Amino acid sequence: MATKKIRILLADDHALIRSGLATLLHGAGDVEVVGEASDGEEAIEKTTSLEPDVVVIDLSMPRLSGIEATKVITHRFPAVRVLVLTMYENEEYVYQILRSGASGYVLKSARKDELLTAIRAVAKGEKFFSPRVSEIIAEGYVRRAERGTTFSQPEVPLTKREREILALVVQGLTNQQIANRLYISPRTVDTHRTNIMQKLDIHDLANLVRYAIDHGLLATHDDRPKEEK
Repeated sequence: MATKKIRILLADDHALIRSGLATLLHGAGDVEVVGEASDGEEAIEKTTSLEPDVVVIDLSMPRLSGIEATKVITHRFPAVRVLVLTMYENEEYVYQILRSGASGYVLKSARKDELLTAIRAVAKGEKFFSPRVSEIIAEGYVRRAERGTTFSQPEVPLTKREREILALVVQGLTNQQIANRLYISPRTVDTHRTNIMQKLDIHDLANLVRYAIDHGLLATHDDRPKEEK
């Protein structure tokens, strides 16, 4: 029995980029590009008619921006995951996307394998952010903390394993990567992630990063795990 492919809608106002992405994804056996959109309005229309699993969308598009289109798509179609693929490393864009309901944020400078990993992760209901995006979130919070506008979060006891997993989650690692790192199953990682969010009453990456910084759980540059091969 054939494995169900992840149905992808590509939304970008540059036809050449859409064509390149379609070609790039064509070689992946578990991914299928089912449609393309050249602006935010068309992205919503195509999501309605094609019912993709994942919408890969740019931020800067005519008629309706990627951020506004993402808000509409995630509100109207809760089962559809949105993955932002953009050249922008702007902190404000990152936070707007976090608030819009997108499941991931990948930079156009990413390698093919990172994009495929992101697509597969968000299709499974996970979050995925390029390492640089996670750094932007952390750096932005550090700047605010230095100005005295720190994130207030009461102390919540986490187990040693939960603290380890939280430190890896906020670095943008997927459940599979964390499982490989700690020699446990992805299902166990998912259970720990759920428990962490319930204990902390935090359900988005930005505030998990803030909590990790406040409690000394964010690894320094030299201590971060090396990228999985």
